[in-house]
Amino acid sequence: MDSAVLLNLLGNENRRRILRLLSHKSCYVTEISEYLGVSPKAVIDHLRKLEEAGLVESHTDDQRRKYFHIARAVRLEVSVSPHSFGAKSAYPASRGLDMTGCCAHLEIDIGDQPEDDGLAGLAKEFDRLQSLERELSLAQRWVDGRVNEVLDRLNGHIGAEADSRFYAAVLSAVVTTDGSRSEIVDDVDADESAVADALEQLTEHGLLRRVEGADAWELA
Repeated sequence: MDSAVLLNLLGNENRRRILRLLSHKSCYVTEISEYLGVSPKAVIDHLRKLEEAGLVESHTDDQRRKYFHIARAVRLEVSVSPHSFGAKSAYPASRGLDMTGCCAHLEIDIGDQPEDDGLAGLAKEFDRLQSLERELSLAQRWVDGRVNEVLDRLNGHIGAEADSRFYAAVLSAVVTTDGSRSEIVDDVDADESAVADALEQLTEHGLLRRVEGADAWELA
């Protein structure tokens, strides 16, 4: 799901309140209307937008009453710092994802999966996953702090007016690849002209130098 769509939807307080209510139980329109203190017509309009975005869906009970519930889990992350602004959304990964092969810098104790869906096994698994969730949140905060610290220090070398995050990516590509223009472009996944400008600026600031006789750069 596009993160901009999610941000626009969740910018409305009543839609956030609807989702908060539906995260606890399925509800019908009148119930939501009484909870929000707004008209059923306004609730129906909010639900329609949430349904169109795929966040909410409905089912009908034996008395033909229409209940609404959250369709599926989705995660929205917004990052605001002196060096970047961005938003991204993602659905939970499948249980079959190989965590041992996707995390090169993070060790996660996958642990034993419950042998069955018994209540005791599920309760223990939930408790373990809650602990892991808290640890990952703390790790993310630590990484964010270190990234901003590194970018602040880079600003001291290249000037605060520069796009320090992009320049940092270019410097990293110079160090971790063979330093050729093509490898740097592939590594940072950016337009070649933007990479060329960054290489020129970093060279002028004395951080990089061009390798003699090659279309490549190295740290000065």
